[in-house]
Amino acid sequence: MSKPVRKVVIAGNWKMNKTRKEGRALAERIKTIVSKPDGLPEIILIPPFTCLQEVHSCIEKSPISLGAQNMDCHDSGAYTGEISPLMLVDMNVKYVLVGHSERRQHFGETNQTVNLKLKAALAHGLHPILCVGESLDERESNLTDRVVGRQVAAALADVEHKHLANLIVAYEPVWAIGTGKNCEPGEAERVAALIRSTIARLYVQAEQKGGQVDLSKVGVDLLPVLYGGSVKANNIEAQLNQENIDGALVGGASLDGEEFIAIIEAGRKRLKERSRQATAAL
Repeated sequence: MSKPVRKVVIAGNWKMNKTRKEGRALAERIKTIVSKPDGLPEIILIPPFTCLQEVHSCIEKSPISLGAQNMDCHDSGAYTGEISPLMLVDMNVKYVLVGHSERRQHFGETNQTVNLKLKAALAHGLHPILCVGESLDERESNLTDRVVGRQVAAALADVEHKHLANLIVAYEPVWAIGTGKNCEPGEAERVAALIRSTIARLYVQAEQKGGQVDLSKVGVDLLPVLYGGSVKANNIEAQLNQENIDGALVGGASLDGEEFIAIIEAGRKRLKERSRQATAAL
């Protein structure tokens, strides 16, 4: 029996960009990559709400998945301007960003609201992409581990272990988003490993093996952890070469079809290498 291989995920967050016509054109360009479906990573397109239907109609018969940028934790009600998980499911959305730093920074999202949204997403069969990361001030004050650990623990409060199979976590250092500053691969790897071990400790109390938490007992060894923060085609391979980084949450570079396809190809290469390593380990 072959050893399970952690999947590689390439997600493109378009943020507040693209009209419906532009969104369809971009999705059509990206879809050309699936003409070579062998060994593809999981590809997720996350357009603005206005483009969801247009993008879905373009990718519905392809391996590409649809994601949403945000959602409210309520199913319905007097919440003007909000979108419910039921509405996302109705539009064939599979993934949803939860706790993106821009939502925390500009729209007052807290660890508590992130937890409510994450639980609502799971309750409706959506796959949350939980975003965590520290600000520049927090990093310079050596608070990265404390901030990221607190965000992860708060987001997963009262979330049953069985739901880990539907979760993706994205480490997005706030100081690297849209700034052109890319977190050094070794440091991104360290924080990704911290995220994985933090989640393990949430579900395995005081159970250790050789001084380390036995991740296999809670399935955290298969949990995808992505890196996000000024990801581009010329720096993605260095991130993907890290053991605990399983893909990327791509912002600005996902708006350029050629650039995003190059990032997807880097993901394909990494997945192939992981499969080779798993086979060699048998």
